Amino acid sequence: MWKSAVVMGLLLFSSIFPPMASAQQFPKIGNIKPFSAAANFMSLPGYLRYLMHQQTGQWLTYGEASRVVKQQTGQ
Repeated sequence: MWKSAVVMGLLLFSSIFPPMASAQQFPKIGNIKPFSAAANFMSLPGYLRYLMHQQTGQWLTYGEASRVVKQQTGQ
């Protein structure tokens, strides 16, 4: 009986305090020319979104990808 209470407590605790997201590691694409063969003929934000989807199975928003590209290219 006490084991089920512990499990229920842990489930409740984990739903109240979800795990914190770790810092995202983005591929370095700041030195790639947009729409070139190296970028798979995509814009740099589009290429970054593609690479991240390949790595994680999740899509970045275009806005987030644009922000990362601006950081990497110094714009």
